[in-house]
Amino acid sequence: MSSITSQLTQLQTNTAINESKQEKKGTNDVTDANMFLKLMLKQMEQQDPTEPTDNSQWLAQMAQYSSLEAMNNLNSSFGEVANQLKTMNETISSNASITQTLSLVGKDVTLNVPKTDEKGKIITDEKGNIQYDKVEGTVSEASFTDGTGYIKVGDKSYPIGYVDSIKNPQ
Repeated sequence: MSSITSQLTQLQTNTAINESKQEKKGTNDVTDANMFLKLMLKQMEQQDPTEPTDNSQWLAQMAQYSSLEAMNNLNSSFGEVANQLKTMNETISSNASITQTLSLVGKDVTLNVPKTDEKGKIITDEKGNIQYDKVEGTVSEASFTDGTGYIKVGDKSYPIGYVDSIKNPQ
């Protein structure tokens, strides 16, 4: 019986530690742990004293709960790692876009710019295909607006997505 008591004490200690961690996360895992302990204690109180439950059954229940708790903690850790990787990937993509845009300064480019009417509406042919104008020139500057890179050719700025070809100046 003393091994059960020490196991329960250890489980309560682990639960208290996890409670402080879970308060920060705002999950219901703490409630689940408390409920498990309360049910287990109630089960111990209500057992028939003439036929007590075997220690191995109590230990098996606690081991199962400990395994479940460990898996939940591992799952939470994986979620945190996934979020960090996502943030890192976004940063790398942003840096690559910045580098790509800045590397165009001083280069000769050909742009495919969608044709627009006087109201700014994109012009399409009878099949719905967008019509393009070719713009050629040297990139004089690069800028960014809302995460999109723009290059200046002549007196107009264009999104870098319009770039069709790049050449070193002659």
